[in-house]
Amino acid sequence: MLRKLFVVAALGFLIPAVAQAQYKQGDWRLTLSGSGTSDKDFESHSVAVQGDISYFVADPIRVGVRQGFGFADVKDAGSSWNASTRVAADWVFDLGRWQPFVGASAGYTYGDDINDSWVGGPELGVDWFVNNTTFVFASVGYDFDLQEGLDSGAWQYALGIGFRF
Repeated sequence: MLRKLFVVAALGFLIPAVAQAQYKQGDWRLTLSGSGTSDKDFESHSVAVQGDISYFVADPIRVGVRQGFGFADVKDAGSSWNASTRVAADWVFDLGRWQPFVGASAGYTYGDDINDSWVGGPELGVDWFVNNTTFVFASVGYDFDLQEGLDSGAWQYALGIGFRF
């Protein structure tokens, strides 16, 4: 009996938290992600960061701008940087704390060791709310050169933290 009472009480606290984790029209979403690598001797390094700001134009639809920046310093090859600036639109599915999304992004990539080009492609991911305003997200997308076609693409992965306000 005590176990059932505990389960009912726990669910009573979780249900409001789940219901409040949903996005609604007028919400903003800010995300930050990063990555880095170094060789075993710490002589070659690479780092990358990405930020995203999005606005919900309707309950399930958000539009936003993303900026990414990467830097590499490789022994005997020198250093280089690259960046991308993209716009994105996503359809978000409200599953309580879990907010999966599917959409597309398009923009421009530029830098030292890459061909500057217009890119675009599909993306999908999920936001998982740890409280009403903070979430962890994961996403994957396939960006390809819009002039060269699908075979010119590369997979993009992100894992980071985000905030709803």
